[in-house]
Amino acid sequence: MVTSSVTPPTKVGAETTASRKEFGALVRLVRGAGLLERRYGYYAVKIALTALALAAGCLVFVLVGDSWWQLVTAVFFAVMFTQIAFLGHDAGHNQIFRTGPANDRVGRMLGGIVGISYGWWMGKHTRHHANPNHEDEDPDLDIPLLAFTRGQSRDRSGLVRWTAKHQAALFFPLLLLEGLNLHWAGVEAAWRGGIAARRTEAVLLLVHAAVYLAAVFVVLSPPVAIAFIAVHQGLWGVYMGCSFAPGHKGMPTYARETRPDFLTRQILTSRNVRGGRCVDFALGGLNYQIEHHLFPGMPRANLRRAQPLVRAFCTDRGIEYAECGLFTTYRHVLNHLHDVSAPLRARGAA
Repeated sequence: MVTSSVTPPTKVGAETTASRKEFGALVRLVRGAGLLERRYGYYAVKIALTALALAAGCLVFVLVGDSWWQLVTAVFFAVMFTQIAFLGHDAGHNQIFRTGPANDRVGRMLGGIVGISYGWWMGKHTRHHANPNHEDEDPDLDIPLLAFTRGQSRDRSGLVRWTAKHQAALFFPLLLLEGLNLHWAGVEAAWRGGIAARRTEAVLLLVHAAVYLAAVFVVLSPPVAIAFIAVHQGLWGVYMGCSFAPGHKGMPTYARETRPDFLTRQILTSRNVRGGRCVDFALGGLNYQIEHHLFPGMPRANLRRAQPLVRAFCTDRGIEYAECGLFTTYRHVLNHLHDVSAPLRARGAA
């Protein structure tokens, strides 16, 4: 159960008048500082530089040819795919343009470049933002091979029980499969339907797969091509997982009967990562998870400026504001995974 000096509502799903007024005051503070305005220049430069870097990488890939040095370019493309995914995340939150359709067009294009279904991701991520760390309604807590609560540990059986039992040790190795999981989830969503612009999504995924595999197997010999794909997709998955996990994993979770108000649940279920511009770049602004969850439409470039305002707001009202260094964050994540799986390792546990 989430605890805070801000009293949770007595009725599930209700927002207290005091909480609404508190959040309204914070919104006025942030808006008054101009932090909710679009940053067209920032995104124009960011997208242009990312496109140039991707084009340069493709050129190097062709020039290097069939060589084991291509494993170095595979690392580069893993970084580029994640940076492109960050831009897709920004588009999904309407951070780039004012209108939803314009952001969606960019988001679908970016998703197609990396082979992710934008529509599938939008549905999943929207539910996460509405219910961060909700044990039943946050899809980011519904990962079969892992357990994020003691209750999930008890429900695991068979292979997934074994992976959950050793999940702290397996966490980073399992992320090597995350890239393939993202691709497959997109294909499955496009096949089954239930997402916006299904045909467009399907075409984008098919084009991505065709261009990617053709480029790899035309330029590279089969052994090098397979190694390239393994390194690229594996490290992309690790980078994506290492970027999204610090924001919530190891933070308080809650159930339906203990659902706190919007302000409380967005702050107390989120964790910021300290660091300078390098961390901002590496994590795509997700290191400002608290500010992002309070103001998901805030352009990424403004999150750094919003942080001291939000932190001071929390301090003045006695609301816990979680932040720590990058490696400390990963230690918290691993410690949490180890703790919730303890019953599975207890003597006599099946």
